[in-house]
Order: sequence, then C-alpha cells, then structure tokens
Amino acid sequence: MRLDDTIAAISTPPGRGGLGVIRVSGRRSRQIAEAVLRFPRGVRWRSWHARMAELADRDGRLLDQVIVTFFEAPRSYTAEDVVEISCHGSPLVLGYCLERLCEAGARLAEPGEFTLRAFLNGRIDLPQAEAIRDLIEATTLYQARIAAQQASGSVSRRIAPIKERLLELVAVLEAGIDFAEDDVEVATKQEILERLEPIRNEVARLAASFDYGRLVHSGVTLAIVGKPNVGKSSLFNRLLEQDRAIVTDIPGTTRDLVSEVASLQGIPVKFVDTAGVRSAGDPVEKLGIERTFRAMADADLTLVVLDLSAPLDEQDAELIERARSQGRFLLVGNKADLARRAAPSGDYVAVSALTGEGIDELRRRAREAVAPSGALEQEPGFITSLRHRRCLEEALAALDNARRAAEAELPHEMLLVDLYAALSPIDALTGATTADDILNRIFASFCIGK
Repeated sequence: MRLDDTIAAISTPPGRGGLGVIRVSGRRSRQIAEAVLRFPRGVRWRSWHARMAELADRDGRLLDQVIVTFFEAPRSYTAEDVVEISCHGSPLVLGYCLERLCEAGARLAEPGEFTLRAFLNGRIDLPQAEAIRDLIEATTLYQARIAAQQASGSVSRRIAPIKERLLELVAVLEAGIDFAEDDVEVATKQEILERLEPIRNEVARLAASFDYGRLVHSGVTLAIVGKPNVGKSSLFNRLLEQDRAIVTDIPGTTRDLVSEVASLQGIPVKFVDTAGVRSAGDPVEKLGIERTFRAMADADLTLVVLDLSAPLDEQDAELIERARSQGRFLLVGNKADLARRAAPSGDYVAVSALTGEGIDELRRRAREAVAPSGALEQEPGFITSLRHRRCLEEALAALDNARRAAEAELPHEMLLVDLYAALSPIDALTGATTADDILNRIFASFCIGK
C-alpha cells in the first residue's frame, strides 16, 4: 500500500439515494478534482468551505451538478488534503466520477485506507480507529453511543495514565542502575511495590471490563424453550414486537429454530424460538427437539417457558433441570391472564404473551441476567475489543512477574525486563508499536471509502 499516493473511493453505501459522496485524500487531491470538475465561478479553494461545480462527460456534456468541500491538512479526517464531492446518489454517476478521478491520477483506496492514514498521520490512535469501525457497524443506539465515546478517546484516556505511571517507575529504576556505583538507593522494595500496585489494579480493572464490553459489542443469544403449546412462539413475537413466528393451537407447530435480532435495553440480542420439547415419534420433530437442546447449550441465557394454566409435569421438571445444568436460565410462567393451576418452585416471572402483562419485567430480568446493573455503572472507557483484552492480560501477567521480582528483591535489571514486557502490549494496544500484520488485519475489516 503506497501511502504517498492520492486515493479516492465512494464513501456512501451502495445503491441509489438522494446523495452520494466521493472522498479524495492526498497531496494532489485538489489538482485531480480540478482535472475532473468544472468550476463556473472559478477555482478558489478555501478549507472547510463548499463550492458548486459541474461533472461533465469526456465530450464536455453536463452529467451532474455537485458540491465540492475542501479540508486542508492537517484539519481533515486523514490529516491530509481531502476533497469530498457530493453527487446525486446514482451509482452510474458516482462510478463515472470515480473513474475520471482515477484517470486523472488518483488510486482506488483499499478497505480502511482513509482511517489507516488518519492513524499513521497521528490524527487518531488505534482504539479510536477501531471504534470508528464499530460505530459504522452499530445495530443499537447504545452501541453507537459507546463507539462514539471510544472514537473520541475514552479508552485512550484510561490507558494514558497507566502508561505514564509505568514509565515513571521505569525511569526511577533506570536511574538507580545509573547511580549504582555511587551506592545511592533510588527506590526501596516497598516504594516499588507501592508504585506497582495501582498500575496493576487499573490494568486488571480495565481488562475485566471486557466481560460487559463483549456483550455491548457482540450481543448475546437468548433461547426460548418449553413444551409444545406453552406459548413460546407467542412470547417470541411479543418480545420482538412483531409477528415473526407462526402461532397456532396445533402442538409442534415450530419444528425448527426461528431467530431474530433485536435490542434489549441497548444490548443486541439474538432471540431463538425453538421446537417444543416432548416425546415424539415423528423423525422431523425429533430433529427439531435435538436442535432445541443444542440451542440451549449455545445460548447465553435460556428462557424456560411454563404454562401457568396447566399443572406442571415431569417434562417441565426435566427441562428446568437441563437448563440449570447448562448455565444461566430464567423461569417464565406464561398465560398469567388465565386461571392458574401451576405452582412453580423457585423464582419465576409471570407474563402473558397475549396481553403483554409482565413483558417489561421479563425484559428487565433478562437484561439483568446477562448484564448485571453494577456493570452498567462502570466508568467510561470500558473495552469492547478482544484484541484490547489480550494486550491487557499480557501486560497484567508481566506486572505480576514484576511484583514477584520486587518481593524477592531481585536486581533492578531483572525487574526492568518485566516492566518493559508490560509496556510493550500497552503500546501495541494504542498502536505505538503495533506490527504491520496486525494493522492489516484491523483495517481490512473496514469498508472501502472509510
């Protein structure tokens, strides 16, 4: 990838629309735009100002009137000269404009190359770059808010003081080695341990925040299970607020998994409606029940649905026990609008999929089961990337080694080896010392034009 080239790409999604935007970045972006566009009132480039221009075909015939906006380096997205051309959103017009820009000397941008240039030019750091991708891919408003916080530097601001305190400790120990011949003790064992402890605790706290950040980033899977005709599909539709699954009075209507993704108080949740569990001779129904059991095993949370209008039986008990043995589950008593004949033991949520009674409480309890309220009160800057957690865990292991070395009063040279080993993954997290292959993997996941 040649980073001294001028690059161009369509930055709006494929398809037709009112507007489409082509972004050009590089030192020749203005000259290339001038070679393709006509400016009836003359060319006067002013940063952060927009001008009307015309896009013509090769014979000089007008194709479109466009708006051209110029962002002068370094006050642009890439910290290079950037020209953005807003055309009408015809794929034909946008494609032709991009073709002309490339003929005039631009190169088609690689996926994520605009953001990569912003990173390499110091405009943003690596966590901010990854957050921009997450913001583009957000499926809930809560995800978007978290990604926007990270794009503005929330993770970076938490990491900066950790690195600063670590560098201070390294400097103290390096100074002690320099003055060793003068028999001057720069840092005692107790002082080293007192400096190490808050660094280690903050790294551990930030790494632990991934448990909640993973839910925000990737979402959870929630399986709805129960005997036939307890109202699983009706509950599935009520939670989704749409008629997604077929509902009939015939037992065994659902024979395969039916899934849909929706937001549960900001967290993306994949709801899975399953086949009713019972003793079945039909091979197709048996296959559906086997898939139900697999869905239970794979789910982050299982809703075991009981029919409150009928006495509980052995199949209900077996299903509850299976759910209990496999992990987190929540008992849901459906048909609460009818006369109750069931008395489930233990905690359960009474709902009516028909009337909507108890549904809000069920949503709250399900959210609490997968993301306890204490996690929601975390300070800004929790991590949502597995790469970030791995870097922090590597740093944490090195800091633990450093603490053991300090407690054993090993020479400071040995202690510094562990401290530098902790500093390296922290630098990799922010991108200060990230290898090219890691950068390539990160930015290859971006869309072209971003």
